[in-house]
Amino acid sequence: MPVQADTDTVSPYERWHLHVPDAVNEALAGVWPLLAAGEPSDPLHAGIASPAAAPRNLNGALSEARYTLTSARTTTPGASRLTDAASLTGLETLLTGVPAEMRAAFSRTVLGPLLDETNASASALLQTLETFLACDGSWARTAEVLHLHVNTVHYRIQRIEHFTGRDLSRLYDRADLWAALLSRETPATSGRRARSSTSRAR
Repeated sequence: MPVQADTDTVSPYERWHLHVPDAVNEALAGVWPLLAAGEPSDPLHAGIASPAAAPRNLNGALSEARYTLTSARTTTPGASRLTDAASLTGLETLLTGVPAEMRAAFSRTVLGPLLDETNASASALLQTLETFLACDGSWARTAEVLHLHVNTVHYRIQRIEHFTGRDLSRLYDRADLWAALLSRETPATSGRRARSSTSRAR
């Protein structure tokens, strides 16, 4: 099973890549606290791929390990972390493996003028979009949370659809907008996990 690790800055651990059999994977969770504690001032990150069933699957597994390495570095940039592919079970965790530049570009492309922080109207629309999606598309619940009349919510959603070119009655468009909202900033800011992770995230 490929394991890939890296650090944020130059150190004795800088950029090392390790390919190990699956049996070592289980032991790695126990060894990881010792590795992470070796140089506390220099965070160490590692990513583990799913088991490769055959040699022909190794390249794919290596790509997966690199993706989970990016996830580890994104989730806790200031603390050591070990992440395996099995922990990426939802959209928010999956996005942590996408490079920050790609997430930001996607967010800008999909949300467009809604990201204009100098525009009070755009900020209100962005808040409405977040609330609407968090309320599973319920007009009444969105209006209740935002203390608005339901007609105002309808109007704002129409404006959001106009600016984004998305139809909020469609699941695919809602998914795109939700992913764009999650991509505005690194997912680590939602959890604020500053401590070192000493086991694989599940």
